[in-house]
Amino acid sequence: MNIQEYFARISYNGSHKDADLQTLTVIFQHHIQAIPFENLSMHCGETIELDLQSIYNKIVRKKRGGWCLEINHLLFWALQELGYDVCILGGNSYEPAKRAYTAKINHILLKVVVKGNSYIVDAGFGGAYQAWQPLMLISGKDQPQIPGIFRFMEDNGTWYFEKVKRKHYIPKESVPLTDTPELGNIRKIYTFTLEPRHINDFQELNMYLQVSPDNILQKKSICSLQTTEGLYALVGWTFTEMKYNYVEDVDLVQITTLTDEEVEKTLKDKFNIVLENKLVP
Repeated sequence: MNIQEYFARISYNGSHKDADLQTLTVIFQHHIQAIPFENLSMHCGETIELDLQSIYNKIVRKKRGGWCLEINHLLFWALQELGYDVCILGGNSYEPAKRAYTAKINHILLKVVVKGNSYIVDAGFGGAYQAWQPLMLISGKDQPQIPGIFRFMEDNGTWYFEKVKRKHYIPKESVPLTDTPELGNIRKIYTFTLEPRHINDFQELNMYLQVSPDNILQKKSICSLQTTEGLYALVGWTFTEMKYNYVEDVDLVQITTLTDEEVEKTLKDKFNIVLENKLVP
């Protein structure tokens, strides 16, 4: 595994002499704009392995994406190689339909310490709740970014991560966006504690998510990628293109329903993904 090969995969050719915040931010942005959040392996009959070599081969050499366990594990490796003080944390994601956080840890994120300040670095949430820059680990402070305003709230050692939602403008020809209506304009994302984890702590979760029929990743084939202006998302046969802050505090959302042939073409054209096995969306 080679850091230069990883840099080529994310199209990064800047300096990495200093393990500083600026370098971290640029590498992170290249990472999320090159590596899609996707669970297509599950819908192609492939097994997802958590060991670093498998993840590296899949994402760097085969130019695929992955879900949080894979994407953030690869980023963890890269940041360690570059000399960052980085550790793995576990999160419990929020389920809007149930209006509750999951009982068990089902998300992986990273904490990076730079010059005594802690930052949360998470390249693996995908979609519209993906931050574009490292977030300072500080309670109650609004942290505006292009995707929206993020913030952490800390209560008795548990951290809550949330985003202020923006309005969506959907042109008439698009199908309506179905999202569980929530009270207010705050979207809860996940909770976490600062207890350091090891990738092996997630092996059971990795297996469970691949066999449990009741989780969203089993029910839907998902592929999303951050762009310079917003994001692309392919869920089943539905392709969504989002442009952030299209007008003041409004995101432009364009939705298209694809045929099977168009799904394959869209994966190649928009996400740079060519699958080895047949996808069943």
